[in-house]
Amino acid sequence: MARKMLVDEEMNQTNQEEAYYDFDLFVIGAGSGGVRAARFSANYGAKVGICELPFHPISSEVIGGVGGTCVIRGCVPKKILVYGAAFGSELEDARNYGWELNEKLDFNWKKLLHKKTDEIIRLNGIYKRLLSNAGVKLFEGEGKIVGPNEVEVTQLDGTKLSYSAKHILIATGSRAHRPPIPGQGLGITSDEALSLEDLPKHAVVFGGGYIAVEFASIWRGLGANVDLFFRKELPLRGFDDEMRAVVARNLEGRGINLHPQTNLTELIKTDNGIKVTTDHGEELIADVVLFATGRLPNSKRLNLEAVGVELDNTGAVKVDEYSRTSIPSIWAVGDVTNRMNLTPVALMEGTCFAKTVFGKEPSKPDYSHVPCAVFSIPPLSVVGLSEEQAIEQANGDVLVFTSTFNPMKNTVSGRQEKTVMKLVVDAETDKVLGASMCGPDAPEIMQGIAVALKCGATKAQFDSTVGIHPSAAEEFVTMRSVSRRITCSGKPKTNL
Repeated sequence: MARKMLVDEEMNQTNQEEAYYDFDLFVIGAGSGGVRAARFSANYGAKVGICELPFHPISSEVIGGVGGTCVIRGCVPKKILVYGAAFGSELEDARNYGWELNEKLDFNWKKLLHKKTDEIIRLNGIYKRLLSNAGVKLFEGEGKIVGPNEVEVTQLDGTKLSYSAKHILIATGSRAHRPPIPGQGLGITSDEALSLEDLPKHAVVFGGGYIAVEFASIWRGLGANVDLFFRKELPLRGFDDEMRAVVARNLEGRGINLHPQTNLTELIKTDNGIKVTTDHGEELIADVVLFATGRLPNSKRLNLEAVGVELDNTGAVKVDEYSRTSIPSIWAVGDVTNRMNLTPVALMEGTCFAKTVFGKEPSKPDYSHVPCAVFSIPPLSVVGLSEEQAIEQANGDVLVFTSTFNPMKNTVSGRQEKTVMKLVVDAETDKVLGASMCGPDAPEIMQGIAVALKCGATKAQFDSTVGIHPSAAEEFVTMRSVSRRITCSGKPKTNL
């Protein structure tokens, strides 16, 4: 075991020696949050070490890669596949714009897969260079905590290295969860879905969240038959109910078969594929079954409870509002804390950690007005409160403004798919509490709307803003008529 401990210098005009450490900060996990925290801490002058598991597109307990889930097996490769899948309908729509295309369009899945892999390898290298350029020391191997100020890194050859650190940051993210049903080993998670050797002809997706909806859209867009099973009445629990209904309608409009309020009960391997059985007695055969039933904090192998770090019943690391754990020298950011599991939120938490610990600027992450997007085809994007949340939190009436229209592009292409926009407003203060959009370019538009809401924009300020014409975005500043007014004791109503 290699280890150093430096003891030097007198402090605070006393004759007591203060212990010095190998590192001011040691980070376990080089995903988005960990890399951000490491780099920014180093920029403040801290001596920083970071460890990460070796790279591979499909993760395991001993496989990972610098860049983490988002870069290697999450947001980035997913978005590349979404782009690829969207071209199918774009090419169909192009015919009415004068493009003379052959009746049969060929798609090469292996080419897209190769390009996706090239890109994540490139980004993995960029993240490594970012750490190196910031002066952060990178260790490849599995890290665990063996004391309040000590980490152990098991290298690829099995050698164990031990380092002391004044502060330790846990940033190990989360991993996909498989439901405990018979035959679960026949299913795959999003990790494998991003690296399938062959494009499925018939895919079953089990789940109602981001990942389920996005992969259903990807595979359907690339020509597969898709059945989407979920436990609730609508997909995307936690989002605005009206917008959930819009997404469901669009999924069906694109040819995805929806099975609401349905659970999978068993998977059986057959000569023809995987037989899927549901709790309604349905049976069908699929090439691929994707479990998109949630993720769990990646904390099992870190030795946390042995050193006194408190976890909740899901394995998430408990932290205070500054991301500090129950052990004062140990901190945690990102999905491993199960607060708001989004990559930009992990970046925010990592930034706030660095400011608090090394920048002499105590900073709490601000979880208000965090925009997000579901990259279905077309996408959904939201910021602020849903209608249901606004009613629950309101002290007075809530005003709802909606706009449903056929995008200009669709009027020529002939595609029957409406865009829906929505603003939720506090009737007394005129403050815009939330905004939602389902339609082309929704995430690009919502990022700008998020700035306005973060600044406390009122509906009057939206109304006084000049729109960009012709664009879908201008609808957000031209919604003059109230769709409905709801008292705080009332219930939201939808025509969808």
